[in-house]
Amino acid sequence: MPTTMTRFPRSKLQPRRLNRPARVITLTELLWALIGLLLTIGGTLLKASITGLPWTWSSQTVPLHFLGVNYQIGAVLLVGCLGGKNAAVISQIAYLALGLVGFPVFAQGGGLSYLKEPSFGYLIGFIPGAWVCGYFAFKTPPRLESLAFSSFCGLLVIHLTGILYLISAYSLNWVDAAKQPFLKSLVSFSVNLLPGQLAVVCAVTVLAFVMRRLMFY
Repeated sequence: MPTTMTRFPRSKLQPRRLNRPARVITLTELLWALIGLLLTIGGTLLKASITGLPWTWSSQTVPLHFLGVNYQIGAVLLVGCLGGKNAAVISQIAYLALGLVGFPVFAQGGGLSYLKEPSFGYLIGFIPGAWVCGYFAFKTPPRLESLAFSSFCGLLVIHLTGILYLISAYSLNWVDAAKQPFLKSLVSFSVNLLPGQLAVVCAVTVLAFVMRRLMFY
């Protein structure tokens, strides 16, 4: 007796494909990316400082204390908190591209030779750090604690990327270890700069919170 096989429609055997629209970069995100690029370039030239206590001020001068860092990383995190992950990533890709083609937008100039600088890994870290900051900044309504967490996560990613690049650069002999030992580079670019950068993160958190409230988003 011949057996019969039940044939199901092809559509039932194959998984359904969801017709999801492609993600399109909006004009607003491009505008924030441009703002982020300009802020990052400007932040490279601007030293981060804090004022002394009010009773130390005089009628002619307000004392400023240099934090040992510039506002470069602050600009990276700020555009993530205000423009979101896409705008933040675009701004930092554009920043790295400008520097590598020769525009002197980095702290010590620009050009492809910067690839052999021990600090270049931290510049590469701007891209994933900006994405992480922008991602978390818009996961919840804007609050001081959530924006502080977003900025701190972005800063952490920047340092982790920079340290990984340092390890690779010294392993591949891109950097003269006799001239600048690995431990010295690690202390110079991470340990010594971290306290000042944390202070900048606090300033970015407050500024982003105020601006998000003023712009109602």
